[in-house]
Amino acid sequence: MRFNLTLIAFFIFSPFLSFSQEKNEVIQQRIEFIAEQTELEEIDLTTVLDQLNYYISHPLNLNSATSDELESLGLLNEIQIRNLLLHIQLNGKLISVFELQSLEYWDLSTIQLVMPFIKVEEKIDQVHVGIKEMLKNGTYESFFRYQTIPQSKKGYSSVPDSIKMKSSSYYFGNKDHYYTRFRYTYRNNVSIGFIGDKDPGEQFFKGSQKQGFDFNSFHAFFKGGKYVRSFALGDYQIQIGQGLNFWSGFAFGKTAEVTSVKKSATSIRPYNSTDETRFSRGGAIDLGFKNFSLLTFISVKKIDAITTFDSLSLQGELTSSIQMTGFHRTSMEIERKDKLTEKMAGMNLKYRIRNFQCGVASIYQGYDKIYAKKVEPYNQFDFRGKDLFSLSGDYNWVIRNFNFFGEVSGINQFRSISQLHGVLVALHARASLSVVYRNYDKAYQTFYNNGFSEGSSTQNEKGVYMGLKIKLTNTLIVNSYMDLFSFPWLKYQVDKPSFGHELMGQLNYKPSKQLEIYCRFREQLRQKNSRNSDGSITEIEDVVQRNYRFNLNYSASESIVLKSRIEYVTINRKSNNPEQGTVISQDIQYKPKSLPFDISLRYVLFQTDSYDSRIYMYESNAQNVFSIPAYYYQGSRGYCMIRYSFLKRFDLWFRYGNTIYSNRKSIGTGSEEIKGSVKSDVLVQLRVQI
Repeated sequence: MRFNLTLIAFFIFSPFLSFSQEKNEVIQQRIEFIAEQTELEEIDLTTVLDQLNYYISHPLNLNSATSDELESLGLLNEIQIRNLLLHIQLNGKLISVFELQSLEYWDLSTIQLVMPFIKVEEKIDQVHVGIKEMLKNGTYESFFRYQTIPQSKKGYSSVPDSIKMKSSSYYFGNKDHYYTRFRYTYRNNVSIGFIGDKDPGEQFFKGSQKQGFDFNSFHAFFKGGKYVRSFALGDYQIQIGQGLNFWSGFAFGKTAEVTSVKKSATSIRPYNSTDETRFSRGGAIDLGFKNFSLLTFISVKKIDAITTFDSLSLQGELTSSIQMTGFHRTSMEIERKDKLTEKMAGMNLKYRIRNFQCGVASIYQGYDKIYAKKVEPYNQFDFRGKDLFSLSGDYNWVIRNFNFFGEVSGINQFRSISQLHGVLVALHARASLSVVYRNYDKAYQTFYNNGFSEGSSTQNEKGVYMGLKIKLTNTLIVNSYMDLFSFPWLKYQVDKPSFGHELMGQLNYKPSKQLEIYCRFREQLRQKNSRNSDGSITEIEDVVQRNYRFNLNYSASESIVLKSRIEYVTINRKSNNPEQGTVISQDIQYKPKSLPFDISLRYVLFQTDSYDSRIYMYESNAQNVFSIPAYYYQGSRGYCMIRYSFLKRFDLWFRYGNTIYSNRKSIGTGSEEIKGSVKSDVLVQLRVQI
């Protein structure tokens, strides 16, 4: 594709007027950080961002904030938090937010980042609150969402049910996506909610789903007691240590914010997502006494699986594969639903005094059927059986300008051990350093983990990460990291032990509140099987991917924000021709203060040589909806989203997107195939808040 040079020039040299770090901007940045890690187009990050969304309308009072509350923002590191708490302890309550400039490790960019979510007040919130107060001042919120793709996919072809029963290519339900959510909250202390979700292709009030939604979730959560610090009933998430032993939900890893490598665990979190697998269902309680706390939980839930009957070994029904998609559209997917019962129980004892914290945790996970997936050379050390027991210890210590943290975890199977150790160092008010070492055994495997890693799990990996953030001037900030890693055993599609590295450098230029520009370079070297194989011996080869990005944000007025981005990627490997891809995007956001609506527009041009050279990019969407499409092949995409607020309690979103491929006669494969070169998407969402 020949990009119009005039269009490119417009993207780069549009008038530089004003930019500010608004609330939604920070949240979008957090989403994009995770999107770049996971490279998943469909992902629900509601639970991850619940805290920031809450603090938008209920700013955190720094004079009464605890260390845990400050950590829950996800915007401050441990050294900055200790710096603030010590300042208040020595000098008394803050008089105004301007006093933050006197803190040694709080620079102007940090203050601007957290400003939308904090406040400074003399008045301290009530600690003990009655039922009448909660009912009167609590928040009742409901969401109703409808999404669809107007074009017809192969899986929705009109065929008799008898054919659908025999084939796994056709969906029983319609192509619409329905979502509803009801939630009551009081401050950050009480949450009671219900979620119902129907994926496209699933039935609704008929067939296999006569009760309505395919996925239903309920939770009741409380936090804030002296001895019962928090508890949850229904669906919830547990986070422990640095994520090696147990961590349900997503977390930050390698991002452009190099000090985000350390995880801050929230013991119990209410579950507000539609991910149908990575959560616990049952009960959890966190008890506290002085400097000690004890978290205990139990969970029992059904999960999808492929099962077979082993008549030869007399072991009965076996599980050959656990399914994580959550889809129940075809006869085969419906057959696999709830085939396996997962049982979990655990405890986490923590001790905390001043700037030091440590903990030990033990987790049990079991199934009602033997898990016996097929043995391949690369997965021969993976878990098989009915029961898995893990034990871990973690620590976190802040001393002066150093924050040491880590976790060591082991499992009973193969007696394997994995460990992670790291340090954050405030070298100067203008410089921060982060170092992380990890060593994950090839036989270490827990099903709920999210440790810092290059791979998709904390297994079969060794590595050292070093990140550096330097504030060169008041307008220039450099973020960079280097990650060296190796995989001592085989991996999927890698038939030998392998190694790699990742390098990233980003320069941020922010001369005023009106303008921000950043340039980023990232290089990833990973080893994969060569595509030139004779079928007997497969060599591995270096696959080098380089991404170059230019991003510009500025305002044309108080109501109009313009965002421009150009990203270029190259991929080189010996067994394939060099590949490249380019994406150019322009966003316009119109948010008039005097009118009850706002509009978001985007237009994108993209061209890549194949799916391998795809480029992911976050798109603005309705609240609690996350769109991170991959751009590949050749074409253009545009979308328009309108949010209309009325009667002070209602928000209505309408979003329409359209992608046109210039070199495709069909889009997608299998049941998801669309005949033609156009794919559209429609969303309507209503929020009611009382």
